[in-house]
Amino acid sequence: MTALTRSEVAVIGGGLVGVSAALGLAALGFRVTLIERRQPVIQKGRLGVDLRNVAISPASQALLGRLGIWDHVESAAYSHMSIWEEWGAAQLGFDAADVGRSELGWLVEMSPLVCAGWQQAEQVRRIDGVDRAGDIDIVLGNIEALSVTQDNVDITMLGGEHFRFDFLIAADGAQSMVRKTLQLPLLQETMDQVAIATVVRTQRTHQNTAWQRFLVDGPLAFLPTWDDHLCSVVWSQSRTQAERRMQLSDSVFCGEIERALEARLGDILSVDQRMMLPLAQQRLENCAPVSRVLLIGDAQRVIHPLAGQGVNLGLEDVAGIMQLAASHRDLSAPGLWTRYARERQTRSKLMIQSLTLLRRIYANDAPAMSWLRNVGVGFFNQFDGLKHQVMREAMGLGRLN
Repeated sequence: MTALTRSEVAVIGGGLVGVSAALGLAALGFRVTLIERRQPVIQKGRLGVDLRNVAISPASQALLGRLGIWDHVESAAYSHMSIWEEWGAAQLGFDAADVGRSELGWLVEMSPLVCAGWQQAEQVRRIDGVDRAGDIDIVLGNIEALSVTQDNVDITMLGGEHFRFDFLIAADGAQSMVRKTLQLPLLQETMDQVAIATVVRTQRTHQNTAWQRFLVDGPLAFLPTWDDHLCSVVWSQSRTQAERRMQLSDSVFCGEIERALEARLGDILSVDQRMMLPLAQQRLENCAPVSRVLLIGDAQRVIHPLAGQGVNLGLEDVAGIMQLAASHRDLSAPGLWTRYARERQTRSKLMIQSLTLLRRIYANDAPAMSWLRNVGVGFFNQFDGLKHQVMREAMGLGRLN
């Protein structure tokens, strides 16, 4: 085993949430070690866009700007949202101008966004292995062993490198190794849906609008990219339908998705590779289970993609960490994370329950339920104050954030 290396904070997981946490703590003067299996690379599909795109709220965009990430990515602002359902005539529309903004959010390709974060981390990387306040050390490889004691967090890598930390932040995703090692129970919602994710070229421009249609089998979202005629698609549906659609020819699939969107953007001219993604909703009761460990992002909770809030919740986690760390040098101080954990638990629980209710309401194709939905949408559209508050919450600018 090689000599022990000591650092203040370990961040396990180098996705967007993890690298943002590392950058945020380094900016506050902490010595951080970022641990990830391999360095990310930019990925592009046949149509020139990453198949994985994320919606970034104004609050998240402000945080990424402070961390030096935002200016190095190409984004597509959207200023409108159009939402309607399969069995009703009522339609919801949201416009950024109604809340005094020019955009509701941005769509950004995931891999370039993560790579931009890593470029920033490389700029504050430790030089010659010397510990300096505000440095980031990047360690690539697989973790062989992890142990948490009252005094330290010890990590051994495959190959023998041994590290000791004062504090550990786990941002290692929905299948978190840290969560499993600590044997932390999950509250899970069984789902019978998967999602097909892809990119399509449309006849008409996307009009800087996020389009979402609630189908009985699951919601279909068309999200704008930097190209006026390219949309990122996330189509939630039953596994049976998804497996069937994954086997369709490109032309037949284009026809099905065009009809599902009621041809709002004209003909679907071409489609990129299709990915089938499992869907789940799960959360921890306590994201700070011991004094030296904090779980964030998808390691803390996973939500349905229909609201596009997964990454934004993770970046909210990071913003909360930075707020506490700005005034507390000892991140393992007893009770430091109690209120933070309670607030994040409440936020996660509220989001999961809301999305579950929304899915169940729109999955019910009974005529009476369809009538009630349309009446409810009409009622909602009449109350600008309520509608604007919902918009602010979705943008990360409301009281619940």
